[in-house]
Amino acid sequence: MNPIRTLRALLPGLLACGLLPPCSTAQKPGPTFTVDQKDLSPHLDLIVYGDMRFTDPANTDAANPAARVALVEQIARLRPDAVQLTGDVPYKGGNPADYAQYASETASWRAAHLRIYPALGNHEFSGPGDKTQDLENWWKAFPDERGLRWYSVALGRRVYLLQLDSMSPLTPGSEQRAWLEDQVAHLGPAVDFVFIALHHPPVADIQTHIEVDHNPRPNEIALRDYINSVAPASHARFIVTCGHIHNYERFEQSGVTYLVSGGGGAHPYYVERTRDDLYQDPNFPNFHYIQFLLDGKNFNATMFRIADPTTPKPVWEAKDHFTVTAK
Repeated sequence: MNPIRTLRALLPGLLACGLLPPCSTAQKPGPTFTVDQKDLSPHLDLIVYGDMRFTDPANTDAANPAARVALVEQIARLRPDAVQLTGDVPYKGGNPADYAQYASETASWRAAHLRIYPALGNHEFSGPGDKTQDLENWWKAFPDERGLRWYSVALGRRVYLLQLDSMSPLTPGSEQRAWLEDQVAHLGPAVDFVFIALHHPPVADIQTHIEVDHNPRPNEIALRDYINSVAPASHARFIVTCGHIHNYERFEQSGVTYLVSGGGGAHPYYVERTRDDLYQDPNFPNFHYIQFLLDGKNFNATMFRIADPTTPKPVWEAKDHFTVTAK
């Protein structure tokens, strides 16, 4: 009998009986989940993207269902070692039908036995019902994370994933921040790369005319300041990916790579690119995913976008290339 699986099976009853708080986040030190090195590809393959907004395909205002499906099927064909989702998986997390649509459209992921690691976004708490029910819908869709709003994954010896919840405080003294600081302080000596995924952006092109309410908030700015303060002295490289902005952006601060990857199918947002953005291509929209391939000391990354989302069969363009090198 697996005691971890037994505990997860009992959690719904414990929550219902009031024996645990509705969003228990207490975790033991070290990674929440571990994937053995022998179960990974020799050249580890990680895909990151978000803002899919799974919902009724008839709703073409909330999302582009053809682009959403094309991305899912492309990722299934690639069979990566892991997929980090940056939030807004459903259009309305209070609507179980949106999670049913997610299950239907991602059947190929389960057939390929992909490891999917989601992060909570604002649309996970959108729609009818209260937050408790929204979380229950989330945990039904992702049962391995039941009872957790943030968690970590040791992806072999060298790669560590941190899935954060930007709907909860990330400021100094908060529960999630204390957990994060402990995770970073106790990274194993073999860890070369830390991938942090969350929904709201810590770094982005500051908008002054459109979508100004999607600019970085104090909650995520506090996270950015913390990461920038610890990254130079850490033995690991940090890569931070968020969503919320339905486009693609790339920045570098204090040796940290910051990415916006919100092109999973949601209604696209145009951005006015600042000089700090390392991606200046004017093409729009950017329905895309980012693929990281580990090659020795280098994680080679490519952003792949759908060249023309109006065509029946998608053509994939490799549009942005960069490398993160281990220290």
